[in-house]
Amino acid sequence: MATAVANCFFSVVTSSVKFRCRVSSQRYLATSHHSIASVTCKAVSNHKRRPSSNRDRELKEGVSQKKSSRKSKDDDDGISGKRKAGGSQSAAFKSFGAQRKDKKEFKFDIKEQQVEPNNLKDAAFLDAVVKVYCTHTEPDYSLPWQKQRQYTSTGSAFMIGNGKLLTNAHCVEHHTQVKVKRRGDDTKYVAKVLARGVDCDIALLSVESEQFWEGAEPLEFGCLPRLQDAVTVVGYPLGGDTISVTKGVVSRIEVTSYAHGSSDLLGIQIDAAINPGNSGGPAFSDQGECIGVAFQVYRSEEVENIGYVIPTAVVSHFLNDYEKNGRYTGFPSLGVLLQKLENPALRACLQVHSNEGVLVRRVEPTSDANRVLKEGDVIVSFDDVNVGCEGTVPFRSNERIAFRYLISQKFAGDVAELGIIRAGSFMKVKVVLNPRVHLVPYHVDGGQPSYLIIAGLVFTPLSEPLIEEECEDSIGLKLLAKSRYSLARFKGEQIVILSQVLANEVNFGYEEMSNQQVLKLNGTPIKNIRHLAHLVDSCKNKYFVFEFEDNYVVVLEREAASASSFHVLKDYGIPSERSSDLLEPYVDSLDDNKVAVQDFGNSPVSNLEIGFDGLLWA
Repeated sequence: MATAVANCFFSVVTSSVKFRCRVSSQRYLATSHHSIASVTCKAVSNHKRRPSSNRDRELKEGVSQKKSSRKSKDDDDGISGKRKAGGSQSAAFKSFGAQRKDKKEFKFDIKEQQVEPNNLKDAAFLDAVVKVYCTHTEPDYSLPWQKQRQYTSTGSAFMIGNGKLLTNAHCVEHHTQVKVKRRGDDTKYVAKVLARGVDCDIALLSVESEQFWEGAEPLEFGCLPRLQDAVTVVGYPLGGDTISVTKGVVSRIEVTSYAHGSSDLLGIQIDAAINPGNSGGPAFSDQGECIGVAFQVYRSEEVENIGYVIPTAVVSHFLNDYEKNGRYTGFPSLGVLLQKLENPALRACLQVHSNEGVLVRRVEPTSDANRVLKEGDVIVSFDDVNVGCEGTVPFRSNERIAFRYLISQKFAGDVAELGIIRAGSFMKVKVVLNPRVHLVPYHVDGGQPSYLIIAGLVFTPLSEPLIEEECEDSIGLKLLAKSRYSLARFKGEQIVILSQVLANEVNFGYEEMSNQQVLKLNGTPIKNIRHLAHLVDSCKNKYFVFEFEDNYVVVLEREAASASSFHVLKDYGIPSERSSDLLEPYVDSLDDNKVAVQDFGNSPVSNLEIGFDGLLWA
């Protein structure tokens, strides 16, 4: 087991593959350099991101091949992906079909193509798969007013018609330029990223050039495959510049951890090889239908040949969400922590007389379920589908799947009817499903983190990318515990920290402070970074009095602090004292005006951190 001292990032770079591994993490990011030679990252399967993880495994994105010119600190950075790795098969999938500019809706044509088995070598199929060239520029979370040095990577994508392409979200994360090239062509075309689904690791691209689409045949989407069905993965992985084809079979279909988005959605496990660069490429059935998108692999000394494909049901959900809302809103969550009811004595104590149901252990304050569910309720049905005592529901013939699968079929804003047992009485309640609200986000929207500089004191919201960049040791156990165990009590709540102090005469004596949570300004509890900026701007007191964790106090004279701003920015080459999002007028949230000191919860906030499978977030 890795010890606590190994909570930072390390890089192993020899040959052509660079593994950027977080020693205490279940998720690892593999990128490949064209200028350096292949390495096996050993013993990583024994290292967990957090103690007591219920998944003793390593999920690795089969990510894009990476070309980097970065040195020193920059060489440690790969494509960002911290916690990286469905509908029913009978659903009427909707897809793009052929290119039609006047088309208003995405539809999936389930009609089988007339293709003989093992005839996937036909150029029509391979020509729909393209190579993606992406230039990435990641934010610098420690110095949030600037960005890191850019780097490039390659991945795969495929045509779905209507001028659109599909690839993985992690292939175009923090993109500044995306280009695509067709098979047999030497011209690269600029692509635009229309939408990125971080939770489902899917991105939608468009190419405006008509020349790019000449003679193109978009792929047809098929149904969810059966176990042992043959599968072929096509893409542009490590090992060469031309298209690659690998074959295997469907090994398993279940709710799977998506490494990039730290989410749990339907996934297809296959034994066909998925390597860096395969990400975003299609997986085909023997009938020539696209059954999903290759996106991650499982690496361990105990197992081999385990790759994962995003099924067309998840792809359909992503596309329909985008078409319906004009943007991607995400998969919804019920917002409850559930415990299995396998023990007969436990069921008897809860007055559950059948072998079914799951116990509600915790309800997220920001979820609609907090309005109708209580701790101690037993959920026995979801939209009239019975939930078993192991937290599973019927799935196809002679199969069962995790209860979370039913939730993932819904869209944000949909209503679900729950059958519950409360104190021995059965009742039905309705819950509005919405995407989960994270107190400490896994990804920062907008491309640049928020920040506020007051007399050299740099304030920014706590996020997982910041924790990774700073390393867990420098963040401190208290902030780590809050990020792992605390839930947001209202929408918009953030943990605002003092990340560092830029030395100046006005902040004399405070220079050594770093990574401490600020709780109050002049006695007013701080809700988020925007609220802090509003409190600073509206302050009329002689002093700024900041209260931090452990009753630490920082006092600054308000006028001197304001006067020092110009010199601090000039001395450190900072363009502005605050991020652009904090320049907008502040609107007070009505969700919660009674802000209390954030305390630790009694259980982890993510399935990735729960030590055994008796507890699961839905």
